[in-house]
Amino acid sequence: MGKTPQWNSYNFRRGSSITIVMRYYIDTNVFIYSLRDRYCLKKNVLQLLEDYENQIYISSESIKEFIHLFQQNRIIVNIKKVDDIFEHIDNLGYTIKYVKKEHLKTLSNLPIEKTHNDPSDRLIIAQAITEKIPVISSDTAFPLYRKHGLDLIEN
Repeated sequence: MGKTPQWNSYNFRRGSSITIVMRYYIDTNVFIYSLRDRYCLKKNVLQLLEDYENQIYISSESIKEFIHLFQQNRIIVNIKKVDDIFEHIDNLGYTIKYVKKEHLKTLSNLPIEKTHNDPSDRLIIAQAITEKIPVISSDTAFPLYRKHGLDLIEN
């Protein structure tokens, strides 16, 4: 599991008592697994995703990547048309996080690792680093970015 999250990885819900809400990004492959291959998710990851107290974010970059893969027939999921994905995101309780200027600034300073050149992954990593939110990923290249401040939970 990733290192202990930074204090600003927490949100607080208002109410009669204070509840700590953990925030997590998921990358594109974990999102696809959550749609079709939940058995590919490790037990601890599945628990994080299914805990309604956790806030799960998916980057708009992951949505773009998903749409591209779907339209190229490179993934098979149980949806008829690509824009049905937004209903699935809502049903899973995920929140789309849109790319902002701060994320792009982080990306512009993020070194390219020799064995990893995926621009979508790098933007998702930059979002997570900027917001100090752990990212859940099955991608074997993501650990390369720990030295740049990525808090990673490996699936």
